[in-house]
Amino acid sequence: MTEPRAELIELDRPGGHADGGDHAPLEGGGRIVCENLVKIYKVADLEVVALQGLDLVVQPGEMLAIVGASGSGKSTLLHILGGLDVPSAGRASVAGHDLTRMSGRDRTRYRRTIIGFVWQQTARNLLPYLTALENVELPMSVDGIGGTERRARAAELLELVGMGHRADARPDRLSGGEQQRVALAVAVANRPRVLLADEPTGELDGQTSEEVFAVLRRINAELGTTTVLVTHDPLVSEQVSRTVQIRDGRTSSETLRRRQLHDDGEHRVTAEEFAVLDRAGRLQLPRAHIEALGLEHRVRLRLEDDHIGVWPDREVPTTADPVIRRAPQTTESAVPAPAGADDEPEADPHARYRPQGDRS
Repeated sequence: MTEPRAELIELDRPGGHADGGDHAPLEGGGRIVCENLVKIYKVADLEVVALQGLDLVVQPGEMLAIVGASGSGKSTLLHILGGLDVPSAGRASVAGHDLTRMSGRDRTRYRRTIIGFVWQQTARNLLPYLTALENVELPMSVDGIGGTERRARAAELLELVGMGHRADARPDRLSGGEQQRVALAVAVANRPRVLLADEPTGELDGQTSEEVFAVLRRINAELGTTTVLVTHDPLVSEQVSRTVQIRDGRTSSETLRRRQLHDDGEHRVTAEEFAVLDRAGRLQLPRAHIEALGLEHRVRLRLEDDHIGVWPDREVPTTADPVIRRAPQTTESAVPAPAGADDEPEADPHARYRPQGDRS
């Protein structure tokens, strides 16, 4: 078998024009940092923990997919990063903005200038009575950008997403995929540092999903916008360089994908899954590993030179394990004490807990 060379090429390498024009990567980037993030919802008299100590770092210009089962907390995370919700505890920072210390006015401006958001429901992203061009112009109009500049940038963005020829069409005259491409142009109209997409291909067929995903990659590469996708679509999650799995409100694993150059001159994509160790030292083992070894309740650990061994504890756990154990009673101590014996003070009340031979 031919061994691959050590040269690795990242799948997603944010680009940008060297001339510093409209497509240059944004200064300062859109770094995302979540530390011990907690979100608790109250439903009637119950508390639902959506996030419980989640840690995550996304580098500026990175394109990342977040996956997880329904109820795992991935949409809650996206809403917090988008300024649509507030964490209960922990820290969340996006492009230098602390999301836990924002006023209502700051949060509104943050959503308008720092974040671009695309929803799964195509009808939710566009105003039905405006044309595609007018929809893209709208965020810039709210931000006070003049008409000439506004129209020029809107037309440029529609060309970027492949919708320049449908600039005068209203949403009801566009297909679902075309609506999502226009929605992406709307989301980046105000040059946001971070683009968040909640299941952007969830309502689309396979071919249309590929087209929308190609636009997402183009935006990430040409505008340098940090892009975070929440998705169930394997097409999306398998074509980014990093996929983060969320389970029970915490990041559980990451899959890194790279193009690897082999000796035959061919590039092949390789994927490797890693468990995530959070700041508290907690590690979520993959469910398949747990089931294969029958791990439950507690496990045995052994520190080796270059790894940690984990294997099941086959002993049956006891229901009660007192912190202090009394020494085994002798035959004499088992005899009931005479009445009134408990009234006499004990010479050394700690002597009964000491091992035999320790009389100090």
